[in-house]
Amino acid sequence: MQSFPRVLLAGFAAIALGAPVGAQSPDDQINPKSVQLMHEGQALMAAGKLEEAENLLETALAVDPRNRWAYTDIARVAEKQRLYGKAVRMTDKALLIEPNDLDAIAVQGEAMVDMGATARAQANLQKLQQICGTKGCAQVAQLSAAISRGPVVASAKTPDSPKKD
Repeated sequence: MQSFPRVLLAGFAAIALGAPVGAQSPDDQINPKSVQLMHEGQALMAAGKLEEAENLLETALAVDPRNRWAYTDIARVAEKQRLYGKAVRMTDKALLIEPNDLDAIAVQGEAMVDMGATARAQANLQKLQQICGTKGCAQVAQLSAAISRGPVVASAKTPDSPKKD
């Protein structure tokens, strides 16, 4: 009877991902405990508890390192903490698992914009546009808006920065 919830979870994941029911993909094989921990981490992130969220998301990856969404969520936490290099590294790991992960490409592009690497972010936007084609994707609009907004880091100065005369 323990396999019943896993079958249901796999079916729901397939439907959510747009895959035909009964089709198996690597995402269908993610450990349900990892998925549960990831969802708990997302809730903590939404509540602004970033350190706790990151801990749960890292635990989700310890349970199942194939959980590409957990890598992307850690990248989102890193962005909120202004750790843009970490965000790029985490999305790189998600993209090793699934090179066409729309969320990972968009989140990575946003982190690149925030770091001032707008040309690299533009390459991510082009990749999203190629994958999405004419149907369009929310991620294209999301990254386009970030590119239009521009870098966060480039204009930021710390109070301890030496003044130039």
